[in-house]
Parts: sequence; C-alpha cells; structure tokens
Amino acid sequence: MNTLRFRRAAIAVSAAAVLPLALTACSSDTKDSASGSTPSAASSEPAAPADDAMDTDKPFGPGCASVPADGAGSFDGMAKDPVATAASNNPDLSTLVTAVKQAGLVDTLNNAQNITVFAPTNDAFAKVPKADLDALLADKAALTKVLTYHVVGQKLTPQQLESGSFDTLEKSKLTTAGSGVEYTVNDSSKVVCGNVPTANATVYIVDSVLMPPQ
Repeated sequence: MNTLRFRRAAIAVSAAAVLPLALTACSSDTKDSASGSTPSAASSEPAAPADDAMDTDKPFGPGCASVPADGAGSFDGMAKDPVATAASNNPDLSTLVTAVKQAGLVDTLNNAQNITVFAPTNDAFAKVPKADLDALLADKAALTKVLTYHVVGQKLTPQQLESGSFDTLEKSKLTTAGSGVEYTVNDSSKVVCGNVPTANATVYIVDSVLMPPQ
C-alpha cells in the first residue's frame, strides 16, 4: 500500500514538473510562428517608389495634366509637328502662339533643328501688366528679342537643367537649376510641364515670361 502511494506521488510530481515545460514550449512555438510570419509579410510588400525615381524621359510636372489625352494637342500629336505648329494645338499656349505670329517667327521656329523652347503659359503672360504686354506685342523688334530669349539652340535633357547655363537665340544666357521633376529658369520661372517632345524641339512649359538682360 505504501509502495502504491509512493508511485502515485512520484507520478504527480513528475507531471507537475513536465506540464510547465510543455506549456513554455507551446508558448515559444506560438511566438516563433507569429514572429516568423511578420518578416515574411513585410518582405513581400513592394517598396514605395521614390520621387526621384520618376521617369523624366517622358513629360512631367503638374501642368502636364491639362494637356489633351488625344488629338493634335496631345503629347503624341505634338511630337509629330514642328514646335510652333505643336504649340498652336495646345490651348494653354495660345498667347505665346499669338506673340510668335506677331513677331513673324513661325517659320524660324518650325524650320530650326534640335532646339529647346521654354514656353510661357497664358497665365505666365497674364502676370505681365496689360499695358506692358500690349506695348511689347506692338513692338516687333522688342517682341522678337523676348521670344528668342526663350529658345536654346540645342535639345536639353532634364539632367542638363540641374545646374545649367545656356546661350539663347537672342545671344544672352539663361540659367537653370533643380533636380528630379522640379526645375526653375533664371531662379524664378518654374517648369510646370517639362520634356515635351515636338518634331524638332524639346519644350519646357514655364509659369513666367523670361526677360532678357538689358
């Protein structure tokens, strides 16, 4: 009888000792399983694209949203026409087109090869006081000087704009600065839609009219 009681007591003690170990092992397995799933889930998530990784081989900038999706005024349509013709199909550049016609520069721009045009929007021209703009449009020599200051005699990539100084057709220099998809011309005029291709030019649409140095 004493032997039986001793065996029962030994079994009880053994069970009491084994049970916490089993629970600990079970708890550890659960934690390992849970923690193991977290890195796996995290590693499967794609990394968010950096802003600087945007494709600047294509047109970029907030102003590009107003360009028509199709037709002659779309990016594909503009790429087929020389620059003055292409600009005439973009409703945001109608004031510039009027000025180019007034100065008699349509053929000059359309026949030039491998140029860059910094094209002011209608809103850019609206920043110029009306009396000054009217006087400029009425003075062909002065208008030609201003418009040719917006043209560089080579095609410029966005990378070249990062810290650039370029001779214009007006014979003065303009400067550019920036990176990624944000650039300025002469430290003030912002590129709102850049790297727009036409048949003979690259166009950077800007938010201010550029004035040549006096």
